[in-house]
Amino acid sequence: QWVYNILEKKAEADRIIHENPDPCDGFVLVPDFKWNQNQLDDLYLIALIHRREVKSLRDLTAEHLPLLRNILQEGKEAIAKRFGVPGSQLRIYLHYQPSYYHLHVHFTALGYDAPGSSVERAHLLADVIDNLAMDSMYYQKRALTFALRADELLLKKFQEAGRA
Repeated sequence: QWVYNILEKKAEADRIIHENPDPCDGFVLVPDFKWNQNQLDDLYLIALIHRREVKSLRDLTAEHLPLLRNILQEGKEAIAKRFGVPGSQLRIYLHYQPSYYHLHVHFTALGYDAPGSSVERAHLLADVIDNLAMDSMYYQKRALTFALRADELLLKKFQEAGRA
């Protein structure tokens, strides 16, 4: 609901850094709650897509390339304009598994070791775009490795099924 409240401007409308209002290929860019916006060393923003049916990396196909390219290009431009941080100094990625199932993209300062920015969980947006350009169904076919905490329900489900 938090995501929908932001997209519908019922909450945090004043925190929106950039918006592309296109219902299919648009998104909003907002600061993550982990970032206090006072220093750039731990810069952290999230792009939330307007489309509600795209839940995670697994849902992406070549159809979503215009959306992903908008996020990459416009997100970098908005951050450079607002915070003076060039795109070359950003890590731009998606989580798999995500912490919530509404597609979102993380923008963090390159030097910031943000939670979940490691290779076990983060998939660079530029790589995702390239993979989908090569094979529209890449993320439906590919085995994706991801780490789980010992207390996560998903891990318990895997263990019960004898898969972990």
